[in-house]
Amino acid sequence: MTEGTRPPRPEAEEEEPPLFQFEQAEPVAPAVTGRFQDLAPRLATAIFLMLIGGTAIWFGGPVFITLISVCVGLMLWELATMVRTGPKRARLMAVVGALGVAAASVMPIGFGLPLLMLVPMTAIAFIRRHRRIMVGFSAAIVLAGLSLTQHLTEFGLAWMLWLIAVVVVSDVAGYFAGRIIGGPKFWPRVSPKKTWSGTVAGWIGAALIGWIWAVAMGAGLETVGISVALAMMAQMGDIAESAVKRKMGVKDSSNLLPGHGGLFDRFDAMLGAALMLLVIESLSEFPPPPGV
Repeated sequence: MTEGTRPPRPEAEEEEPPLFQFEQAEPVAPAVTGRFQDLAPRLATAIFLMLIGGTAIWFGGPVFITLISVCVGLMLWELATMVRTGPKRARLMAVVGALGVAAASVMPIGFGLPLLMLVPMTAIAFIRRHRRIMVGFSAAIVLAGLSLTQHLTEFGLAWMLWLIAVVVVSDVAGYFAGRIIGGPKFWPRVSPKKTWSGTVAGWIGAALIGWIWAVAMGAGLETVGISVALAMMAQMGDIAESAVKRKMGVKDSSNLLPGHGGLFDRFDAMLGAALMLLVIESLSEFPPPPGV
């Protein structure tokens, strides 16, 4: 075999980095303006959403179910738009998802679940591009929506506020700890701003919320562990959505919230926590009884 006909040498596999070697994020500098320049729009959006969500939670029943159904439909539309399925298919996913969650929330669960599964089945039937993303995420979104409506119906206002507090406090604690402390990054290829300091701070914040609710509601201390698990899953929901956006080359899921992205951007963590809550309430007694 001559020099010119030799097959190319296979590329060497990428070396695995040493264990415990992380990319580092610098702590906040004395001039903090740049690090917290996104705080004002985050707070404004949070207050706006809290007013709408708080009103719906207070009234509960059809009002809350309607809000969750609309949000589910919009997030499915955002997801389908991100993966460029086309406007007609995006609207189809939105309508099927919203109607499915609304119907499943008022029907016996045995009849409601097949309606929810029509959403990923619709993705299989009508969507060709990035079908696996659409199927997996659409199933997760509608199940999370059902989890939220059922949670409020079964356990009332106080435990819905607990769920919201766990997600919000873990996010806020992670936001400030990550920017002030810095340190090793969590998963830089997917979510370059997240650090281990912020991640752990979120767990601590969630544990504190769990302890407060356990004491106030006379529940078992398992509430603390459940709260931390919800915070972990909320972080995974955030990372999963970041991975989709990075893969599709988009910054935000949509521009529904002017200057601050879409509903999927704002509720990815809540979706993750709601999915975990669905598992927890299916596998164990909730709220945890005292003494546990």
